[in-house]
Amino acid sequence: MKKIVVIMGLMMVLQGCNSDKDSLVNINTQFGTIKVLLYNETPLHKKNFIELVKAGKYDSTLWHRVMKGFMVQGGNVNQKEGTQESLEDRIPAEIISGFMHTKGALAAARQPDRVNPEKMSSASQFYIVHGKIFSTEELTIDQFALNQGLSELMKNPGYDTIAQQFINLQRGNKIEEMNQLALRYVELVESVQGISLRKDMALDRIEAYTTLGGAPHLDNEYTIFGRVVAGLDVVDQIASVSVGRANRPIEELFMTMEIEEVPKKEITEKYGYSYPEEL
Repeated sequence: MKKIVVIMGLMMVLQGCNSDKDSLVNINTQFGTIKVLLYNETPLHKKNFIELVKAGKYDSTLWHRVMKGFMVQGGNVNQKEGTQESLEDRIPAEIISGFMHTKGALAAARQPDRVNPEKMSSASQFYIVHGKIFSTEELTIDQFALNQGLSELMKNPGYDTIAQQFINLQRGNKIEEMNQLALRYVELVESVQGISLRKDMALDRIEAYTTLGGAPHLDNEYTIFGRVVAGLDVVDQIASVSVGRANRPIEELFMTMEIEEVPKKEITEKYGYSYPEEL
């Protein structure tokens, strides 16, 4: 009986030790290693990702979609294995209000709403946000309504000068410059059409996207289940490779992964991540 008590006590101690550690995933690339922390708030995605890594499923998968200023996507296990992802394989959405697509956010890829209204995640594919720095105006102006307003405005010959500015930029495929030009005419569109183009955004989101940058239009649409805690420079290098059709890198970029068990205290001290207080 005494032996059983000792064994049970030892198991409790070991469980306590394990609870003081967390898993970091090392994503190894030809440019270096990206370390990602997986969130406890998204347990289904965390469990699935760890299982795939431990089984070696991600090894030799590709970064198959790269869009500088937006995101880098990879981990298509089905493509590597010559299989097809089924509906049963997909992961129920774990979209957490307040989680943001700031630079370095790790999120699950998925099919679009028209065929996936429940926003279920891919069984393996993921992306890391590269993103861009936004101005406050870009975040708080309804760009779609602004563009519609400008289109109506430029039907009037009195605004031919403005129309020509956009035509010149369009000929050079200067999309970003066109967006910035449109923002210069917010007050004009508002006054001529008698509308407001302003939209509300929480101050913490404005702060995040004007400093860290990211892809705010994806918030609350895809499951964010982790973040890069080291290796953002590697993400930058992946995002900068030459791409061809469908934003696929011209030269194949492979990855391997491994799990590293690290004390939570070390993660906080070394990588600046603060764990939510347990209830």
